[in-house]
Amino acid sequence: MLESSTEVLNKAIFDKKQYMKEVLKNYSGILWLLSGIMLGSIIGIFAPGTVTYLKPLGDIFLNLLFVSVVPLVFFAVANSIASLEQQSEFGKIVLTMILTFLLFILIAALFTIGAVYLFPISGISGSAEALVETVSEDSWGNRIVSFFTVGEFTELFSRKNMLALLIFAFLTGFAARKSGEKGHLFREFMASGYEVMKELLLIIMKLAPIGLGAYFAYQVATLGPQLFGFYAKPLGLYYVAGIVYFFVFFSLYAFISDAKSGIRNFWSNAAYPTLTALSTCSSFATMPANLQAAAKIGVPNAISNLVIPIGTTLHKNGSSMSSIIKIYVAFMIIGRDFFEPTNLLLALGITVFVSIVAGGIPNGGYIGEMLMISVYKLPQEAVPAVIIIGTLVDPLATVLNAVGQVVAAMFVNRFVKVDG
Repeated sequence: MLESSTEVLNKAIFDKKQYMKEVLKNYSGILWLLSGIMLGSIIGIFAPGTVTYLKPLGDIFLNLLFVSVVPLVFFAVANSIASLEQQSEFGKIVLTMILTFLLFILIAALFTIGAVYLFPISGISGSAEALVETVSEDSWGNRIVSFFTVGEFTELFSRKNMLALLIFAFLTGFAARKSGEKGHLFREFMASGYEVMKELLLIIMKLAPIGLGAYFAYQVATLGPQLFGFYAKPLGLYYVAGIVYFFVFFSLYAFISDAKSGIRNFWSNAAYPTLTALSTCSSFATMPANLQAAAKIGVPNAISNLVIPIGTTLHKNGSSMSSIIKIYVAFMIIGRDFFEPTNLLLALGITVFVSIVAGGIPNGGYIGEMLMISVYKLPQEAVPAVIIIGTLVDPLATVLNAVGQVVAAMFVNRFVKVDG
């Protein structure tokens, strides 16, 4: 009996160690990035004279990021459109699912817009003038044309014309689908190109702790202590708004799904997916827990097995909220009015793209940031700020992204009744 108890104890210690290793492994990217930022901060405070030598490292990282993101966007979007299945046996489920995803994403974005309007972040506008350049204003007509089209093919592959590239990629994907067997080799080329560019971006992002750490050292030396207040305020607003959204709106969606027991069923089964999302920092790693929770709630497999896997890629409540925060912060940096109606509509459009299209691309948030910089004609110096904010909100964003799939499956089940 003593040996058996010892074995049980040793097994528990081993399991705990394995669990901690998994947590550290999944959070290693964030930990390394935070370490680089902290080291950069220390250098910026105590050795400001060295930042002129470090800033080129940050510039190199940003340039590598820019040139890798553009072809990745083209291959990812064109390949996804070209490889779509042409069957419609689950048409009603798919349509309801798409409408649910769009509704939740837009509600999350509008809620965040309301939060930044009611609780504005003061002290940012004009405090980062050293980071930005003068932004030239074009006429509205010219801006519309430049948003959607370019005059030369070579101009497509520029981060300044990201929206035009997206439209061209969609059209290319549809053309590849319609070409049938004759376009088979081209579709394989797009699929292969996507895999290669995806790996390239992952390689480049391994340099983020060095690149962003160097840029942060430059920011600290240039702006001084103001910089820490600069990041603390939007982060505090995101975490408060995110927690409120998590409890209030997920409860509302569960109630609409089932007025009698939806809230109780959801929250009694949401703990496991929530803890999994926090410990893994991965929506995909949370998928098995989500499927298990949906089954316990009573969502039919025909719905949960479709909504949760697709939603894990295309439905991102947390990313929607962080997109609005990042756009708002970028506008505050350069002193422009975020609440101008045109800017708000564009922000919602970018948010839908970031949450749905870029959600299926590794480091898709960075692609959304490139699109934001392009559409609003913002200076590239705003990129490090929004990347750092996106990284720091990632734990809560992952929870909102991942656990949102369970309540989305419940919501779809409310309007589409199928046999279990």
